[in-house]
Amino acid sequence: MVNKEVRDRIISLIHQEVVPAIGCTEPICVALCTARATEKLGTRPEKIEVLLSANILKNAMGVGIPGTGMIGLPIAIALGALIGKSDYQLEVLKDLTPASLEAGKQYVAENRIMIHQKTGVCEKLYAEVKVSAGDRSETAVIAGGHTHFVENEERKAQGKETADANNDEIALNMRMVYDFATSAPLEEIRFIQEARTYNMNAAREALKGNYGHNLGKTIERPLAKGIFGNSIFAHIISRTASACDARMGGAMIPVMSNSGSGNQGICATNPVCVYAKENENTEEELIRALILSHLTAIYIKQSLGKLSALCGCVVASIGSSCGITYLMGGDYQHICASVKNMIANLTGMICDGAKPSCSLKITSGVSTALLSALLAMEGKCVTSEEGIVDDSVDKSIHNLTSIGADAMCKTDEMVLNIMTDKNC
Repeated sequence: MVNKEVRDRIISLIHQEVVPAIGCTEPICVALCTARATEKLGTRPEKIEVLLSANILKNAMGVGIPGTGMIGLPIAIALGALIGKSDYQLEVLKDLTPASLEAGKQYVAENRIMIHQKTGVCEKLYAEVKVSAGDRSETAVIAGGHTHFVENEERKAQGKETADANNDEIALNMRMVYDFATSAPLEEIRFIQEARTYNMNAAREALKGNYGHNLGKTIERPLAKGIFGNSIFAHIISRTASACDARMGGAMIPVMSNSGSGNQGICATNPVCVYAKENENTEEELIRALILSHLTAIYIKQSLGKLSALCGCVVASIGSSCGITYLMGGDYQHICASVKNMIANLTGMICDGAKPSCSLKITSGVSTALLSALLAMEGKCVTSEEGIVDDSVDKSIHNLTSIGADAMCKTDEMVLNIMTDKNC
């Protein structure tokens, strides 16, 4: 049993990391930063200069902006300046109307926005927006977290770390995650059902339109049913992929994010919800499984970082595998086995930006999550004799995150170079 003080800190952490978001969080983060800078200026900017870390650029280049039918940063920045409200956080553009969209398109066409990569910062999540009108200018900086504003821009310009946002963050481990999820009083964790409401609704809404590559809808069609059948597996893949299709395709549909990523929130939620419904688990079992899934993802991101060269679906799929293993009747050892099985399979999947094809990667992650859970329940676990897996589940996780956060940095540079050269 986790004591009350620790429970309160964990609950605070979940509330901090599991929040509603409209659209891909990287361009929305830049729109949020623009909105704050504009609010400080007190008038419509005549010019906007934006400096971004490489990882923000990578994740914002190819993704649809909700409600606009457009892709990329310029329209997100324009709307952040024209209608954005920083109080809305990652829902900063929710007041979008057809009239304001036309105004945003005109603003972009007037070449008022300049976007560059920020050099000399080691923080992978960094956005700096300078807005000006006449002889006045104001600047806002977000660093370290998608909604974490930094007032002292000089410190960031010198390339120092921004750990302030996480100073009071409780350091998790897998045992603590499991014990909290399985023993916390139900009334303290019932709030996680909001994630189900948001993300399963996104899946349903997505099936009403044509978004991204329509992967979720494709799996519902007769040809796919002849391959996958009318199975729990097919339903899990469809409901998860369809929500991602809509989000990456620019649908004006809010989702519940995890660790700054809507796709991670979807991937940590929908597979667990679909399995619980079809397996006829109880409401309490679903709540605890969702907490286990989301908190596992948060734990892994503590050492991986908000943005990295490692695809976030790897992290969130590990969470959903833990949640599904729990719903299958698994105990702590089974869940540790599912984590190790996941790490043995998906390590190395690169992040090449947020885009419609993210639904394909999510499908790969969720497929592996189900396979890993099944193997774990059969008593099968990848051993420490194999690859980067260790006897300790926590060491295995840190082996994964050290590769994603450190060893794959050169990969990250190469991916961005390829993407920017292609766009040029």
